[in-house]
Amino acid sequence: MPAPYTRANPFPAKVAVNRSLCGEGSEKDTRHFEIDLKGWGLNYDVGDSMTVWPTNDPALVDEIINKIGAKGDETVKGPSGEKALREVLFRDCRITQTTPKFLKAIAERAVNGAPLLTELLKPERKQDLDTYLWGMEIVDFLIEHPSIKWTPQELVDTLAKLLPRMYSISSSLKAHPDRVHFTIDVVHYESRGRRRKGVCSTFLAERAEKNPVPVFPNASKFRLPEDGNTPIIMVGPGTGVAPFRAFLQERQATGAKGKNWLFFGSQHKHSNYFYENEFEKMKGGGFLTLLDLAWSRDSAAKTYVQNKMLESADEIWKWMDGEGAHFFVCGDARRMAKDVDAALRKIIQDKGGKTEEQTNEYVEKLKADKRYKRDVY
Repeated sequence: MPAPYTRANPFPAKVAVNRSLCGEGSEKDTRHFEIDLKGWGLNYDVGDSMTVWPTNDPALVDEIINKIGAKGDETVKGPSGEKALREVLFRDCRITQTTPKFLKAIAERAVNGAPLLTELLKPERKQDLDTYLWGMEIVDFLIEHPSIKWTPQELVDTLAKLLPRMYSISSSLKAHPDRVHFTIDVVHYESRGRRRKGVCSTFLAERAEKNPVPVFPNASKFRLPEDGNTPIIMVGPGTGVAPFRAFLQERQATGAKGKNWLFFGSQHKHSNYFYENEFEKMKGGGFLTLLDLAWSRDSAAKTYVQNKMLESADEIWKWMDGEGAHFFVCGDARRMAKDVDAALRKIIQDKGGKTEEQTNEYVEKLKADKRYKRDVY
């Protein structure tokens, strides 16, 4: 009988595979992770995501403790009750990103004042504050203002709760029983002379193989059509390809006969073509009906997935209007998803001979019929 794991009591999984998906010279560090779920008996559907509860970088925890002149064993009250300071900073608090409460404390308690910070904390200067804070973490302010004396409790009271991270599942249980796969960009960069790290991505990349990874699934409405004969068009550049790898595995495992069309892109073909062997094998065998690739840094004319869509406008319109295809998008919400949406609307308007109003109505009908689905972040 599986244990009653919940969001409040996540399953302590193990990292079974942690490998790079990038070739030599890649500017990105994108990894393929496989999480072992043996002993859980979990069921999930393709399109779902998985919540991961990370811990903070122990070296950063120690540095913060050192900067406030503490030992780490002091008892403090944190988001989940009373614990030693080191444990609270390690498991419970967000120790990279600043909070308004922390910044206000710095501005009020700095010996010589903090006039710039005080000015930027005004509501009308929010955009300027965001620019100023980019790449700055709590430890930077502790270094910059060593004269401020903090008790362990005072510091903890200014910190936010450490939140879990959701990742799209990039595998099908039918193809990989007792495993869940992730496709993740590991975040690390230099700022103000320090190496910065994404909390959850570097937890998985650097420390999770020796520590349990608490996970729990999240149900989604990002679902394959019920009829396996229905054609699908998938647009997923970068790590946005994750759920579509799962979709393809699921359709292959269930013998679905519907046509499959994948648009994938990244910076360079030689170093950022994730799962190249898998997708090329599917294409060569005819299971992946069409595969369009866009490489933004391989030529002076930057090519993105929306450009490849417009090049195939006639065929997309044929699949959508003539064959009832479902259209899926996954990835960056700020730019990519908007550009893909604009390209889809242009195809519908131009190839369907529609006015702008008719195009909008057509798109709304696609959404209402669950034929246009987005998983964007």
